Amino acid sequence: MSEYPVKFAVDYPERQLNRLTSFFRIFTIIPIAILLSTITGYSNTYSDIDGTTVTVVVSGIGILFVPVLLMILFRAKYPRWWFDWNLQLQRFSNRIGVYALLMEDRYPSTDEEQAVHLEYSYPDVEADLGRGMPLVKWLLAIPHYIVLFFLYIGAFFAVIAAWFAILFTGRYPRGLFDFVEGVLRWHNRVLCYAAVLVTDEYPPFRLRD
Repeated sequence: MSEYPVKFAVDYPERQLNRLTSFFRIFTIIPIAILLSTITGYSNTYSDIDGTTVTVVVSGIGILFVPVLLMILFRAKYPRWWFDWNLQLQRFSNRIGVYALLMEDRYPSTDEEQAVHLEYSYPDVEADLGRGMPLVKWLLAIPHYIVLFFLYIGAFFAVIAAWFAILFTGRYPRGLFDFVEGVLRWHNRVLCYAAVLVTDEYPPFRLRD
């Protein structure tokens, strides 16, 4: 079983987690979630009872996909600063996700690694990436989308169970932690393959490294 080029791990908290912030996590995460939405972009449409429709749009850059696709396709190049942007945005998003999923009780940092580790190497496009692959990766990844749909459901219930466990014991059950970490690992591998475009190696169907 070969190692996949995208590495993801979350440090298991060998300590008592903060029960108060865990209880109110749905509220404490709001400020940093708003900050993330200003970077990734957000839009929603609201309708009043009188039929008035209001659309709220927050502009943002988010993951660079189309520009990278075009550069790989036509120039066989992945600009280094685009790579760095995507990597750092993924790391930031994962820190917020891990906090939301109760796996860490320290507030997500905008720049420090903290307990969340995501690594992948800068690709040599001519040697490591097929120029036409970005056009079909989204299609090839469909089986993963289907599996991830059910894994997300499982993770949702695992986090609910962990929430109760933290409130009563102050600890995140290790089995539930490993499962949720595995779902995040799977998600990041597929994202790096189909959207961030840093590897052409097909993601494995497994939760572990």
